Amino acid sequence: MNHEQFIEQNVLAELKKLGFSLPVCRRASYMAVDYYRRSSQASRKGRMFDDCLHIAKVWASKFAKEKV
Repeated sequence: MNHEQFIEQNVLAELKKLGFSLPVCRRASYMAVDYYRRSSQASRKGRMFDDCLHIAKVWASKFAKEKV
């Protein structure tokens, strides 16, 4: 498993736990991976996954019609 797969799978699992629908979870996890590809460094040391998860949560909350 590479870094991108790790981020995608774990963000997807975390958003499912929070109650978002599967299509929103998938799109948000893709946005998190996209953020990982574009970012040059994390906001703090060892926080890249947290930054990606934050991006995914913000995206999911904006575009989810409702939590399931």
